[in-house]
Amino acid sequence: MLCLSLPFPPTINHYYGVRGKARYIKAAGREFRKLVADEVAVTGAETFEGAVQVFIRVFPPDRRKRDLDNLLKALQDALTHAGVWLDDSQIEDLHITKGEIRKGGETKVVIQSRANG
Repeated sequence: MLCLSLPFPPTINHYYGVRGKARYIKAAGREFRKLVADEVAVTGAETFEGAVQVFIRVFPPDRRKRDLDNLLKALQDALTHAGVWLDDSQIEDLHITKGEIRKGGETKVVIQSRANG
């Protein structure tokens, strides 16, 4: 099991940009990726190779309306980049909830292997 306390993720609109036909990761996305990778590295966790369950609780930094699903892609991409799993297609059970407002925002993530069957 891996438990992480991460920054509040940027929305997909702040994470990715498009130039012509090419998609790229914006500065906010690169910074978020780095913060996630640094936090994962501190844990010394090994890469999950099989199916996983993921539990996420986000604590927004303010009262603005946000779609939970709009936060997932940046978070999953950053966790993949950090080597938590080989690919986010390994997620077979995903739960995300919104908590109370916290200054600066925060994201709590729990990942565990999922037994098949």
